Amino acid sequence: MMNAKKLISGTAAYTICTFSLAVVWHVLLFRERYESFGYFEGEPSFLLGLLSIVLQGLLLSALFPMLKAEGSSFQRGFKFALITGAFFWTSHVLAFVAKQQVPGASAFIWMETLYLALQFGVFGLCIGFIHREEKLI
Repeated sequence: MMNAKKLISGTAAYTICTFSLAVVWHVLLFRERYESFGYFEGEPSFLLGLLSIVLQGLLLSALFPMLKAEGSSFQRGFKFALITGAFFWTSHVLAFVAKQQVPGASAFIWMETLYLALQFGVFGLCIGFIHREEKLI
């Protein structure tokens, strides 16, 4: 059975760390660079971006308890983050470069790889903390 408190906590943790990092990284620190990549077409929709992140957090938080990896909750959190982060990387970074001509594509790939490593590293810590008392049988 799904633990509602952990589902809500995981969703909130993902939303807070991801939205905050996304705004700081893409809009405050490197906006001009991302504009040069053609990453933004017009003004970003923060509300739609937030909704997308909340839904991702909900789905990832629902999926985590299904991971039957060995190790501490933090090791499991990092394994989960590595798997899901790699999936996001292929569907977000590689797909973006595949769909259009990106000026400085290698720089975009490296910047987004670092961004996603930070995002999913923090989420791995958070989800591991949320599920810290669980033992795998």
